[in-house]
Amino acid sequence: MNNLLPFLKLSMLHTGVAKLNETWRFSNVISPFVRLFLVTKGEAEASYGGKTFVLKPGYMYLIPSFTYNDYQCKDFHEQYYTGFFEEIKLGMSIFNTKKCKYEVKANVTDYDFFERLLVLNPNKAVLDNNPMTHINSKLPNYKSSKDAYLNYDIETQGILAILLSRFVENAAVLDDKGVFKGDLNRVLIYIAKHLNEELMVATLAAYCNLSPDHFTKSFYSKFKVNPNKYIQLKRVERAQFLLLTTKDSLEQIAEKVGLKSLSYFSKKFKEIVGLSPAKFRKEQLNL
Repeated sequence: MNNLLPFLKLSMLHTGVAKLNETWRFSNVISPFVRLFLVTKGEAEASYGGKTFVLKPGYMYLIPSFTYNDYQCKDFHEQYYTGFFEEIKLGMSIFNTKKCKYEVKANVTDYDFFERLLVLNPNKAVLDNNPMTHINSKLPNYKSSKDAYLNYDIETQGILAILLSRFVENAAVLDDKGVFKGDLNRVLIYIAKHLNEELMVATLAAYCNLSPDHFTKSFYSKFKVNPNKYIQLKRVERAQFLLLTTKDSLEQIAEKVGLKSLSYFSKKFKEIVGLSPAKFRKEQLNL
């Protein structure tokens, strides 16, 4: 899977320092971006990935995108934080390819990196303390040319890559010992590129030069989910992203994720998320 790493793309949304208290208490939060923070003072709790973490000073914590999580602070808690989108090629995530830790002990350099992010991005702090953050869209006022923006963007991406690397383990998430000995990961990219179109198992099987039955068995052996279910999950995942990051209407989003009927889109979305698309957007953007 390391051949995909040169294509790793990181896009920072926000960074800052948060001083939190007992009002920092939220449940069932889900973000279309990765959260990474370094605790400097106090304690809090966060539950995600099937575990509950005591957020303690001197440690960094990673929350992958589209991961439901709960937060609570009983007294006082202070942290550096950053949120960013990540992608390896089209439609692939590093969390699909490598196992990651959620908690690591911070070193001196990690503190320096967060401080540097603040210098590079002084106007990227969130506007409130909600875990479902609202991003300050103003451009930084420390630059006067596009070249300068590029310089700072490159450095920011480099820092994010280093911080993210602290959580990545060598073990692969995907089992390469499945029935199909080819690279089925390419079909994930194909699905992502054609998500707004009708996707048939027969088409995907032909793309991999396999019979539909062999393809379905191979796909399930590698990814532990059947192709049609995977496509539904990716459609809903992209819909969540669009609901939280655009002002597109529900009809427009349904079209963009390949679910042409609004009623069918709403039905499938609610089956997977537990909320209608409209209610999901309202609750997440108005926590």
